Amino acid sequence: MSASEQPLIAVFGSVNIDVTAWCDRLPRPGETVSGRAYSMSLGGKGANQAVAVARLGLRSVLIGRTGADDFGRLARDRLTALGVGLDHLHSSPDLASGVAVISVDAQAENCIVVIGGANLAVDATLAQQAAQPLRAARVLLLQLEVPLPAALAAAGLTRAAGGLVILDPAPAPAGGLPDEALHGVDVVTPNETETEAIVGVRPTGPTEAAQAAARLIARGVPTAVIKMGAAGVYFRGPNGEGFVAPFPVHAVNSVGAGDSFNGGLAAALARGASMADAVRFAAACGALATTGPGGAASAPTLAAVEALLR
Repeated sequence: MSASEQPLIAVFGSVNIDVTAWCDRLPRPGETVSGRAYSMSLGGKGANQAVAVARLGLRSVLIGRTGADDFGRLARDRLTALGVGLDHLHSSPDLASGVAVISVDAQAENCIVVIGGANLAVDATLAQQAAQPLRAARVLLLQLEVPLPAALAAAGLTRAAGGLVILDPAPAPAGGLPDEALHGVDVVTPNETETEAIVGVRPTGPTEAAQAAARLIARGVPTAVIKMGAAGVYFRGPNGEGFVAPFPVHAVNSVGAGDSFNGGLAAALARGASMADAVRFAAACGALATTGPGGAASAPTLAAVEALLR
């Protein structure tokens, strides 16, 4: 199948430049620690997921907003080089591009401060302007680094045309996730922290994850996929439930691993995989992403994922 014949996946979400520092351990409040290195790279959950899709060989279009500044130009250059369609990525001269300041320790744990910038100006008008790709998309990927009403407006266009909508509820809102968000999507994919914020259960294994998934489904989402990092993935929906054990990899940086997971989930479902097979494929994508430098740059290729799954 040629690139133009591949299913289209739309991503409605954020674009950041990540400024990452590597250190032996994360600083405590008020403390300064010495770092080993730093980098500036493409990030933002929307950009990361769009790159993850493109690296897996599917058509990927990113709908969002940057500033008309050096960070915005850097983001656009890197997205273009990675094969993401940018016809609906708007540049705003009166806004600063989004930035994330990240610290990563020797165990690949991280802490992140995000400055939303132009991402916070994404609105329902932007969704309407992108109605054509949103309606044509086999799968739409959403996150919460842009305003929720805008994301739900995009979801409505894709679902009305028969597409599937996957929500990564990150960062989890301080007051939890409103039911309208769960009713407005087809799949929700929280990690441990987000699951606890939304339903009050912190999953550490399949038993707690099953409880959390049941609560999410009771609130209106058809399918719940609970990401637990090194503890695996649990899923439950209309076509059954299951657990995928973690893949044995040497983790270096977990930043962006969840985004590669979601990109992999969308890619597999768009190609017609069952939910069970799609979750396993996504888990392999997320595991491989932890072996790279973090963010969009860590998204694995299809060949690498297939090799891990053998």
